Amino acid sequence: MEQQLSLSFGNTAIAFEHKSGKALRKANFLFSNIGKPWLVKLGAFLTPLAFKLHLPVKGLIRATIFDQFCGGETLEEAVEAAETLGKFGVGVVLDYSVEAVEGEENYDKAVPEFLRAIGFASGKPHIPFVAVKVTGFANFDLLEKIHAGETLDAAGQEEFERVKKRIRTLCEAAAKEKVGLLIDAEESWVQQPVDDLADEMMALFNKTEVIVYNTFQLYRHDRLKYLRKSFAKAQQQGYLLGAKLVRGAYMEKERKRAEDMSYPSPIQPDKAAADRDYDEAIRFCMDRLDHLAVFIGTHNENSCMLAAQLLHGKGLPHDHPRVSFSQLYGMSDNITFNLAHAGYRVSKYLPYGPVKEVMPYLIRRAQENTSIAGQMGRELSLIREEMKRRLA
Repeated sequence: MEQQLSLSFGNTAIAFEHKSGKALRKANFLFSNIGKPWLVKLGAFLTPLAFKLHLPVKGLIRATIFDQFCGGETLEEAVEAAETLGKFGVGVVLDYSVEAVEGEENYDKAVPEFLRAIGFASGKPHIPFVAVKVTGFANFDLLEKIHAGETLDAAGQEEFERVKKRIRTLCEAAAKEKVGLLIDAEESWVQQPVDDLADEMMALFNKTEVIVYNTFQLYRHDRLKYLRKSFAKAQQQGYLLGAKLVRGAYMEKERKRAEDMSYPSPIQPDKAAADRDYDEAIRFCMDRLDHLAVFIGTHNENSCMLAAQLLHGKGLPHDHPRVSFSQLYGMSDNITFNLAHAGYRVSKYLPYGPVKEVMPYLIRRAQENTSIAGQMGRELSLIREEMKRRLA
């Protein structure tokens, strides 16, 4: 192995170089409160209510939790946040985080918003990706029927053709503008049509370079096997696989549904199993970079270090065009900025959209943070360590 990799996720000077003293104090205040489950529960209940009653809460939300985890209310504001991150060698994944509003007309209306994001990202090295959720362009019940193997009537078939057309329009634009398109994972009971659609798009647009990525949720016990299967299919059909690796975001929901409906839970038996499969997925992808591109979306320091070391150990450039790291905007800056500093290709998932519409996303983030053991403690201790370091 060549020279030792110099990388530490504990370097707070690099991690928070982009934050002023005031911004650090604000983050400290915010994470102290997100660490209180009762407060998060209360907020999750009261916020939608406050919007319904037209109470003036938007300003407060905008100045606190929204500011921490979102790039802005408009694409223009998000791009401004991206420019700031770009100065530190950090890219962004543009993520229009307005939760899907049901109805064909709304699905059609969502397409231009994403085309605009792809257009904005075009030619900007610091905006390498745009994220899409198929449920933003398709009726959930329709996807559930297809997943369950139900035969669609003529109207259902036409409806799904329209879904395909919307996704294809975005993939075509992404291929033309050379912007990576990340197809997010969904709940396990609608995932099959999403996987099939992603495969179809990869076969069309990933002939010579990776444009389209499917997402593999390794907190599911069957996904490592599915990653291997997806790779074999890509090899067989002559296209490159785009693999976005995540642990997963619907754990409580998945387990509850499995229990309520008496089927075996798709979720790993414990965290160690999810970690093991995730790291195995990293190794699998790192050994096949001639035939795939990997997007490592995780806040787990061990997994990020493993991937960084594998790349380094193979004597490959840290900014290998087929290896990207990513963390959510407003979290795990110690990983993101230290990876960027060491020359790795890393970006922040940058959600944007009107405050009221992005609220479900923000509530999920806060709930997720309180449920990830130690995540808040880690964020807080790093922020406080940097505040102390600056005082000294």
